[in-house]
Amino acid sequence: MAVVVPLAQVLLSAALVLAFSRLVRGPHLADRVVALDLTALIVVGLIAVYVIQTGEAALLDAAIVLALIGFLSTVAFARYLERRTRR
Repeated sequence: MAVVVPLAQVLLSAALVLAFSRLVRGPHLADRVVALDLTALIVVGLIAVYVIQTGEAALLDAAIVLALIGFLSTVAFARYLERRTRR
């Protein structure tokens, strides 16, 4: 456990940097929406790893809410893009 948690934090941080670069550089709006969803999921993963490390279970509620908001925002953007391409 002493090696796994810091390793997971480093890997998730690297993934967060890559996802953020896709969010900034994304050539299309759909790419940016997927990168935003991925960023939210990576942050949820970081919160989960922090909870495992510290045992502070109160942060799991924040992680669940963040995951739900990320999912709903992705669905809303997908519906927006679908309606935009129909016109």
